[in-house]
Amino acid sequence: MKHRLLQLVPLSPALDTALAATYAVHPLWQEADPEAFLARQGADFVGLATSAPAGASRELIAALPKLRVISSRGIGLDKIDLDSARQRGIQVGNTPGVLTDCVADLAFGLLIDVARGMTAADRFVRAGRWQQEKFGLTARVSGKRLGIVGLGQIGRAIAKRAVGFDMAVRYFNRTPAADVAFVREASLEALAQWADFLVVAVAGGSATHHLISAAVLEALGPEGFLINIARGSVVDEAALVSSLLAGGLAGAGLDVFDLEPNVPPALLSLDNVVLLPHIASGTVDTRKAMEDLVLANFNAFFVDGKVLTSAF
Repeated sequence: MKHRLLQLVPLSPALDTALAATYAVHPLWQEADPEAFLARQGADFVGLATSAPAGASRELIAALPKLRVISSRGIGLDKIDLDSARQRGIQVGNTPGVLTDCVADLAFGLLIDVARGMTAADRFVRAGRWQQEKFGLTARVSGKRLGIVGLGQIGRAIAKRAVGFDMAVRYFNRTPAADVAFVREASLEALAQWADFLVVAVAGGSATHHLISAAVLEALGPEGFLINIARGSVVDEAALVSSLLAGGLAGAGLDVFDLEPNVPPALLSLDNVVLLPHIASGTVDTRKAMEDLVLANFNAFFVDGKVLTSAF
């Protein structure tokens, strides 16, 4: 008999098919009244397939009394109630590592783009303005100072790319990172004050909510650039908008937003801001690896009792 899994949201045609071939999967999103369905049949499921944006709420976990394992596509855990999972001994697997390089690539792409005005210059050419005027001067990247907020796997990969551009790198973590030669600044404000570019690469959740505050943005200053490929909740978005509109920052490269897919309207008209629709891990290669790991976490749990990439 196949283990019964509840699938919270569609993941991808390939992964949905692979899960259904191995397990007895029920797609919750197809239920007209999910709460009523869970009240009737929630005790039937031992596994939950989800994604980082969808997560697994306290209420959902409570509605699945026999739940033993959650496998999530994505690295983010801020929308999964880990406390509930821990209390009940539910294993939680996510997909770290496999998306590191693509996220780091995109972070550096955003950095170069906003500094050199690449997408702004593209709009300039497409609008036919080149025939009438010259495009303005932009900021150099090579040899500048890069501050990284969160020197985990992704932060380290970003630092590796920065070294290739002869950038000086410093970072801020709550605790020192092991086996790195980079200087750890004593405070986030000190890092921002030192840096020309500040890249945010920490996890989301309550512990990092609005970590990038108005004070941090003020320390980064009118010649500094903010790059966020972490979570929108990490940045005080209202403070960021105010700072950009007042000339308090040189620019920002943003892949994530607090209330995405909703973007603050004030940002849409700013040429010194690059806006992306949360695509840092959105390559064919990385998504395939993430999806393979979602399935592998389930398979490992039901064979050995442990997911391959435990969240705790």
